[in-house]
Amino acid sequence: MTILMKASQQAIIAAREARLAIRNGFDKPTAGMAPGMTQANMICLPREWAFDFLLYAQRNPQSCPVLDVIEAGGHQTVLAEGADLRTDIPRYRIWQHGKLTDEITDARALWQQHPDLVTFLIGCSFTFETPLREAGIDVRHITDGSNVPMYKTNRLCRPAGRLEGELVVSMRPIPADRVADAVMISGRFPAVHGAPIHVGEPHLLGISDISCPDFGDPVRIEPGEIPVFWACGVTPQAAVMKSGVPFAISHAPGHMFITDVPDAAWQGA
Repeated sequence: MTILMKASQQAIIAAREARLAIRNGFDKPTAGMAPGMTQANMICLPREWAFDFLLYAQRNPQSCPVLDVIEAGGHQTVLAEGADLRTDIPRYRIWQHGKLTDEITDARALWQQHPDLVTFLIGCSFTFETPLREAGIDVRHITDGSNVPMYKTNRLCRPAGRLEGELVVSMRPIPADRVADAVMISGRFPAVHGAPIHVGEPHLLGISDISCPDFGDPVRIEPGEIPVFWACGVTPQAAVMKSGVPFAISHAPGHMFITDVPDAAWQGA
């Protein structure tokens, strides 16, 4: 896969060291880890639900941009040589009949119990955070060492088969005079959510209290800053909840899979 060749050896080493730390017990949000390397959301579904989800992602590409699909029972990806999707994500969520039943840090036993799982890696807005910071735009959750705030909205995704659910968004406060820059920079990465879907006025997305995200942590919004919202790769988890999928494994929001692919590989993709 040619995009793997675009990362420097130093950057790949940083990504592999981050995955090793996760495999050895690091259990925190991954924003800011291995800067410049692509991070990905994950959702694993039984094979009989895989086509429904692939169609769901195709119909909702901004919120569910598919970077890789791993065949049933597989746990390796071309996006990271030698990685193990069962151990190299800091925290996994277990879903049964649409309900969150557990969070774990090692999913190997579940892969053995459910050999029909098809795994999807979904683009993540962390990909454009390094370019934002390089442009002098503060990424608040990285600065403050917290998880990015994420919200279920009143916007419904286009359904597919048995799957339906709300659009989930992530939020970053941006100084008013830098919003256009943030839109332009993130818009260069359409394969990993791209430009914001909404600026300001959270109530228009059905968000009644910006200080109470559905996932992640609240972040401070300074005077002169505007909340800016991007489509989020947690959207598949909202579909799992609303559709009552009998069994699924996902990453815990903000706890991503770090690949060997540079962020720049997706620019203009």
